[in-house]
Amino acid sequence: MAEPRAYLDYNASAPLLPAARAAVVAALDAANPSSVHAEGRAARRLIEDARRDVAALVNAKPDHVVFTSGATEAAITLLSPDWRMGRAALRMARLYVSKAEHPCLLNGGRFTPEKISRIGVTSDGIVDLGALALALASHDKAAGLPLIAIHAANNETGVIQPIGEIAAIVKAAGGVLIVDAVQATGRFPIDMSVPYADYLILSSHKIGGPKGVGAIVAASDLMMPAPLVAGGGQEKGHRGGTENLASIAGFGAAAREALTALGGIEAVRERRDAIEAIVTELVPDAEIFGKRVERLANTTFFAIPGTKAETAQIAFDLAGVALSAGSACSSGKIGPSHVLKAMGHDEDSGALRVSIGAATTAEDVERFRKALAGIAARRAARERAA
Repeated sequence: MAEPRAYLDYNASAPLLPAARAAVVAALDAANPSSVHAEGRAARRLIEDARRDVAALVNAKPDHVVFTSGATEAAITLLSPDWRMGRAALRMARLYVSKAEHPCLLNGGRFTPEKISRIGVTSDGIVDLGALALALASHDKAAGLPLIAIHAANNETGVIQPIGEIAAIVKAAGGVLIVDAVQATGRFPIDMSVPYADYLILSSHKIGGPKGVGAIVAASDLMMPAPLVAGGGQEKGHRGGTENLASIAGFGAAAREALTALGGIEAVRERRDAIEAIVTELVPDAEIFGKRVERLANTTFFAIPGTKAETAQIAFDLAGVALSAGSACSSGKIGPSHVLKAMGHDEDSGALRVSIGAATTAEDVERFRKALAGIAARRAARERAA
């Protein structure tokens, strides 16, 4: 019988929740939700139920939720120079992103490279608020509005951004704020009913729903970007094409579960702290990035000096522990971390990301300990032989 494995890579994709799986299966035989007959209306109800559940997770209005094929599509839809306010055209003249963003924001979506400004971050991974304010103060308002896109929490380090302060800077500059809440959703409360962001980007599979579905959540319905996918008018014309009904239903079920699970965040934090204590015990010179600032309760990003992250990742995998060497957004490719580079650290060796969830057990933590002990022992042997 195969040895049990420890899955510690929730930031890449959380395990599919039973409720989400059940919702997907139940919706597979549903009719086209755009059809007007009884079967079509029943399918439409599944979508609108999911829309309400996703909205409730971030305390938004259901009719401000637009379903997409995932967070990347949501980002590229929003990162556009061309918007509309009602029937009037609205121009976003420049995009401002931090240097530590996920590639789907960092690459600028539908903006051309010369229209993208990248803002630095501190050594702890916090957006440089002074630099952001200065950049927005020099923005050419005659050319159009500034569009700002910032993650709520970094996918590698788990560092949480001061979105309230960022929002105040953006509003003072007359800008529009997009918040990538992919890693934050379900890991700390987000409330769209108070000043937070103009738009959120969400992803189903990060909260235990199926892959292939995400959402844009707007604070109001006053303006939206030109559609990336035009078609038959689905999603109020914001995203054409027949909806991915089964995945949307699963997303809704996962959102319901995630809202309830917010009450268990401290238990996850205790498990994460136990993992960090093991790292400190077995590798005293390890560096845990972002530890001095507020981070997601489930995430640890650490480097073992003198050990390449991909080498350690393979060793963990062979020992039955699944974790990441940075982000899992590059089709399995492992390379230097642009996040560490943005923070001013040596990114060549990379770092290991442990990300956990409510289902992570004490046995998973113990398997991590045993795997890291083996890596530490081999490292010590190499140093003695050098």
